[in-house]
Amino acid sequence: MTGLTRATVSALVDDLVAGGLITEMDPPPRTGAGRPAVGLALSSAGPAGLGCEINVDYLAACVVDLTGTVRQRFVEHADQRPSGAERSLESLGRLAARARLAAEAEGLTVAGAALAVPGLVAGNGSVRVAPNLDWQDVDAPALLRAVPELADLPISVDNEANLAALGELRVSGGDPTFLYVSGEVGIGAGLVLDGRLYRGVRGWSGEIGHVTVYPDGRPCRCGARGCLEQYAGQEALAGDLPLAAASLGIALAAVVNLLDVPVIVLGGAYAPLFAELRAGISEELSRRVLTSGLADVVLRPAALGADAAMRGAADTVIRAVRDDPAAWLRR
Repeated sequence: MTGLTRATVSALVDDLVAGGLITEMDPPPRTGAGRPAVGLALSSAGPAGLGCEINVDYLAACVVDLTGTVRQRFVEHADQRPSGAERSLESLGRLAARARLAAEAEGLTVAGAALAVPGLVAGNGSVRVAPNLDWQDVDAPALLRAVPELADLPISVDNEANLAALGELRVSGGDPTFLYVSGEVGIGAGLVLDGRLYRGVRGWSGEIGHVTVYPDGRPCRCGARGCLEQYAGQEALAGDLPLAAASLGIALAAVVNLLDVPVIVLGGAYAPLFAELRAGISEELSRRVLTSGLADVVLRPAALGADAAMRGAADTVIRAVRDDPAAWLRR
């Protein structure tokens, strides 16, 4: 199919094996004449990705190997709002350093790190604004690299819902187009179209938590009134679950009417509450989506649950290695 000679393929495979990217497997039982081919698989002992997440009430870090297996996972629950960006990122850096050191003790090489944050991220990785953390223009990569154990790593930053959607895309297998909704204290969304994340012109799409559901409603931290996250965010879920479900259904119906999204994935705090939320959301979708009588909108819980953002963050690192193995071999 490639037009490459057998010798060229063998040389390429030798390079990938030597670089720790793939590993040879025992050949299958012989079924005919000739030497049986040696099986190949992604290496679980090669480069790995460090995924980090900071949210309003927790910090998290994990290490994922090339096969997609989580090798290390650390979570610390604590309100980050009083801490400020510098202290929070210092704490996260120490947690990420623990994950890296534990992974390296297993023989893995961490190829890079990616950070998931609940806010708008510029192309250079700075967090322009994260309303629920009260952050503005925070150089997150620089603050993480201030932790000595992370100083040598390339570090990228992205919105937590975007990374969660990418993590879900890897494991879901069957839905190339879907809206991922992340329910935390704030609410974010990642839109995947034909297997690709849609970011918007400036990379700031997905702020569904600030869609207005009740124009004269409760004041929001963003300065507006009646935003979805005031009625369906994590702090609101404990107070009135039916109202949260209805509010979420109103916002999601608007998205479906505008974009014709066939699948909605509920993640974060919504995933374990899916059974309780489903009926209320579905009722609003049936009432408000113009095409509800023509085609169903599929609702399902996230396969990765609360770990989706940090798993998606780690996956961006290992996906970069898989997409350009030659760059890894030249390091």
